[in-house]
Amino acid sequence: MYSEHLKALLIGLFLLIGFMFITFFIGRQPISQFDRSIISFIQGFESPVLTSMMKFFTFIGSFSAVLVISLIIVLVLFFILKGRSDLILFTIVIAGTPLLNKVLKMYFHRERPDLHRLIEIGGYSFPSGHAMNAFSLYGVLTFLLWNHFRNRKSRMMLILFSTIFIVMIGVSRVYLGVHYPTDIIGGYLASGIWLTIAIWVFKRFNRSSGYTK
Repeated sequence: MYSEHLKALLIGLFLLIGFMFITFFIGRQPISQFDRSIISFIQGFESPVLTSMMKFFTFIGSFSAVLVISLIIVLVLFFILKGRSDLILFTIVIAGTPLLNKVLKMYFHRERPDLHRLIEIGGYSFPSGHAMNAFSLYGVLTFLLWNHFRNRKSRMMLILFSTIFIVMIGVSRVYLGVHYPTDIIGGYLASGIWLTIAIWVFKRFNRSSGYTK
């Protein structure tokens, strides 16, 4: 139990340091050069087919799509897996992510890039809401389904599936010109911190109540 607490603390601390590093350098020359070079590289692959694909991934990461996917997962957890405590964790993580994103965006007030936009969208840029939604959704889903996938191959497929969607949703926002790469990285880190805290509390509560995950 002590080792689990230490592991959660180290992971959370690592993510927090990464997030603080990103926020400290936002707007400074090295980060601006990094952002622009990555945007230029990704948008260098622009094509009608790729644009359609990126719009699909950005839709999958939108609030409306995440809401529908989350409702389906809630039904599965409730009626099939009978995971009542899992349902509580999932709901808290998914509901808390956009609230955290809103607070962070209002605090940092970073304007969106104005380079080459393929879609138009308002609001502040940092951290990316799509990146946070994707990391929280597929991160918590991987955690909850892990014990239901008994063999190594199925678990690797679960991780691969989640990673592809998390990465592609983030990349799509850069490709479409509505986020800096550091917005995406910051979103992943912020959701990683939130997810680590939520899972730690979830495990602690289940252990104290006699339920083992």
